[in-house]
Formats: sequence, C-alpha cells, structure tokens
Amino acid sequence: MPFNCTICGEESTRICVWCTKDTCANHLCAKCGRCSDCCECEVPLDQPMHAAPAVHEHDAAPVPEPAPVPEPAPVPEPAPIEETAPVESAPPEPDLGA
Repeated sequence: MPFNCTICGEESTRICVWCTKDTCANHLCAKCGRCSDCCECEVPLDQPMHAAPAVHEHDAAPVPEPAPVPEPAPVPEPAPIEETAPVESAPPEPDLGA
C-alpha cells in the first residue's frame, strides 16, 4: 500500500518524527527529521531539503581529539622456583592413653 506525502501528495516512505505524518524527501528536514510544517530549523524554503544542511562555524562544536592510549606495562617473568632439601619431620609422639 503506497503512502502519500501529506504536504504535496507525492509518494512517501518516511514520516515526520514530530507529528508522524507521511512525508516525502522534499518535505523532510535532514537536520531535525521533521516535516516542513513542524521544522523549526532556519533553512530557506528554496534550499533542497534532502541535501545536507550547511554547517556554520558557530553551529559546529569542536570535536576533541581522543586521548592517546598508553601501552600496557610488560608483565614481569615469575621468579624461578628454588629447589630446597626436604624437611624431615619429627617422629610422632607416642599415645600415652589416659
């Protein structure tokens, strides 16, 4: 079932994010996603709506560069296990019965 733009009647496959009316690409703002009836962007009407809006210096926020990722410290090698002489255990004490 084809849908038609509520503004001009052309076939549409999109809806306004504000009022949810069916809208064609010519009447949908690429910046805010609203139809031309709901859009509050300062885009001239003769500018094509499907083109990306021009970005002005005051509109764009500076993008900070990501912090460098430090290289992980090397994992130290485990110390070698020293072999020790077996410990002799004392003989068990005799049971003196009570």
